[in-house]
Amino acid sequence: MYNELTKQSEAAQAPASDMPDIAADTNSQHQGTLDWVGMSNIDMPLILIDELGEQHPINARIDAYVSLDVADAKGIHMSRLYLALEQLSANGQVSLNDLKALLQSFLTSHQGLSQRASVALRFDYHLRRPSLLSDNTGWKAYPVELNAAVIDGHFHCDLSVDVTYSSTCPCSAALARQLIQEAFRNRFSGNKLDTEQIAEWLGTTAGIVATPHSQRSVAEIKVRLDNQAKNFPIKALIDSAERVLKTPVQAAVKREDEQEFARLNAQNNMFCEDAARILKQQLNQTNHVTDFRVRVNHYESLHAHDAVAIVTKGIANGFQP
Repeated sequence: MYNELTKQSEAAQAPASDMPDIAADTNSQHQGTLDWVGMSNIDMPLILIDELGEQHPINARIDAYVSLDVADAKGIHMSRLYLALEQLSANGQVSLNDLKALLQSFLTSHQGLSQRASVALRFDYHLRRPSLLSDNTGWKAYPVELNAAVIDGHFHCDLSVDVTYSSTCPCSAALARQLIQEAFRNRFSGNKLDTEQIAEWLGTTAGIVATPHSQRSVAEIKVRLDNQAKNFPIKALIDSAERVLKTPVQAAVKREDEQEFARLNAQNNMFCEDAARILKQQLNQTNHVTDFRVRVNHYESLHAHDAVAIVTKGIANGFQP
């Protein structure tokens, strides 16, 4: 279908004999094979199909490449890659099978030139999320990237998503508690304790003399899907990460939601090492994931630098740290 579309487009523009075709001239003065040749940052609207079969309109930035395996070939036919993507957009939806067919069309239209093909889609995936306690909802955007390729006849697809959460430093929390204890002893040492008086004092800045530092943090999660995966399990991956981290950033927030968020942070202090280990354990138990790589970034509020932890599944020839 894609080859026919290309032929029709070229025929409509001008007779082939009237226009030069430099790419078809195999006498290149600079010879050598190339790993990838193609186009990047192509803007295109698409409708993505998730693992439940639901449709999600997205505006994607797309990279499309094929290998150039003939040393003396001038180059590839870039218009054929673009027209294949245009046809994909016109068809109305994108599933895992559609990506497989797209890559095969890249190779078919470059028969004799290319043996490998790849495509990358980058976009924001919007989900409506409920508030922690109040009866509200709000939109959150999650950066997502899909990378699919056919190499040596084998298809694979990698799914990457960024999940933002809050992290409270365990060390800072312990130091803050120590200062509160010291303030309590200074205030009530030798006094007869009165529950109501203590409760009132704890509600003042004199009572809570220190608070631990926390920061917005991002987990960059990349997984390789197996052959049994049903389309793109983006929401499932996001949901599982937010569930185990326990402190995802919020959308619509009322006072009760903010208070609950503070409680969750206090009950789930974590270093970047903790977050990475939590996600590693979860991904090792996730269906249809053959490999993974996680980079945890804690954008420090105490330091001018970031705290980072990286972990992979650790399989042979798998993702590297």
